[in-house]
Amino acid sequence: MINRRTFSKAVGLGTGAAAVSLSGLQTNASAATAGQRSTTPTVPTVAPGTHTQFPVIKQVKAGLLNVGYAELGPAHGPVVICLHGWPYDIHSFVDVAPLLAAQGYRVLVPYLRGHGSTRFLSRHTPRTAEQSAIALDIIAFMDALKIHKAVLAGFDWGSRTADIIAALWPERVKAMVSTSGYLITDRKTQLAPAAPAVEHTWWYQWYFATDRGVQAMEKVDDRLALCRYVWTLVSPNWNFDDATYERTAQAFLNPDYAAIVLYNYRWRISLIEGDRRYDRYEKLLAAQPPIGVPTVTLDPALDPFTAPGDGSAYRSHFTGPYAHQTIANIGHNLPQEAPTVFAQAVVDADHL
Repeated sequence: MINRRTFSKAVGLGTGAAAVSLSGLQTNASAATAGQRSTTPTVPTVAPGTHTQFPVIKQVKAGLLNVGYAELGPAHGPVVICLHGWPYDIHSFVDVAPLLAAQGYRVLVPYLRGHGSTRFLSRHTPRTAEQSAIALDIIAFMDALKIHKAVLAGFDWGSRTADIIAALWPERVKAMVSTSGYLITDRKTQLAPAAPAVEHTWWYQWYFATDRGVQAMEKVDDRLALCRYVWTLVSPNWNFDDATYERTAQAFLNPDYAAIVLYNYRWRISLIEGDRRYDRYEKLLAAQPPIGVPTVTLDPALDPFTAPGDGSAYRSHFTGPYAHQTIANIGHNLPQEAPTVFAQAVVDADHL
């Protein structure tokens, strides 16, 4: 999930984030966005849960992985890559992808390392999950499919991954949608205590730092119960049913799932060191590089990780064309809870 330090810095800035309807990017939008609304296609409204599955899952060898992914839309359309978070999978975009495909986009939704049908090519590859490693997985995925440039759209781990690619490899990113804003992690700032309310929100990170938390993630039944509980906490208004959770939970049965999730959260707070092959990238990311590609940021109003201030906590990190929206009555899993507004944000970002 998001960077606790980003949220901590925003505590005390105020809680007057504007809540808006799902009709478009109207809150704190750039002047360019306001002026281009008439020429930007409008995504039709669909009810969340209209679609329940992708027609087929493809596989491609990419870098260290054999990546499982869904693909919708015309083969030669402009590419959108949708990136999921934790504890979620590609089904977060099961309604978003058809909406974008209908707009003419080629939509790709890959399982991140350790999730679903994505597998490491070698049993000897360390099961690490530094933020830069996951970003490089997506670069390799793009290379394998001969995609030079794409619109990136994500939430949670997916937002962080998109942010990193936009910051370090901007030539690969046409535009971006980043839920919860700028999520690139600086591990040094994570060493200091955050505000008590922030530490409370991050309970599972501290749980994963203990032997008990490790055991819970390594035992499948406990893992599935824990992940479902997280869903209820971070999306309090989302009335998902058993079938919806179980479709996603299949991705958590990946043999590397526990190792990847535990590594990621323990690495963030410096309980473990990263793989040295990624050190040069992490050094660059520790400097919190700016992002200059056209960007739409989205804040789900009911997400406990949404910082106060209507995006002001991270606004300075985005130096290019920009728009922001805070979404009323929506929690952490924004694309699945509000697929129309997420798909519209992708189209808007592409037209900034």
